[in-house]
Amino acid sequence: MFKELFHPKIKKDLKKIDKQVIKEIKEVHLVKIKSDPFKYEELSGDLKGVYSYHFRKNSVDYRIAYEVVDNEIIYYLMIAKRENFYDLLKGRK
Repeated sequence: MFKELFHPKIKKDLKKIDKQVIKEIKEVHLVKIKSDPFKYEELSGDLKGVYSYHFRKNSVDYRIAYEVVDNEIIYYLMIAKRENFYDLLKGRK
C-alpha cells in the first residue's frame, strides 16, 4: 500500500477548484491513483519521472501530477485545470 504526501502548494491549487470537483478528486481520482500509480501517463523531458492523471468534469479538463518515491510513497505535486498546467508544474518540480 502506498503512503500519500502532498506538495505544500496543493492547498492553494484546491482553492481554485469548485468544491464538488474537490470532493470527486478525493473520493474517486486519488483512490484510483493510489490503487495503481504506474497505470497513468509518465511524462518525458524535464518532467521525466512525473506521472499525469487526466479527468474531465463539467467540460473542464483537470490534471493531477505526482511522483512515486521508492515504490512506497505517492507525492502529489500539483492538482489543477489543464490550462498552463505543465508550464506551472515545471516550476514546482
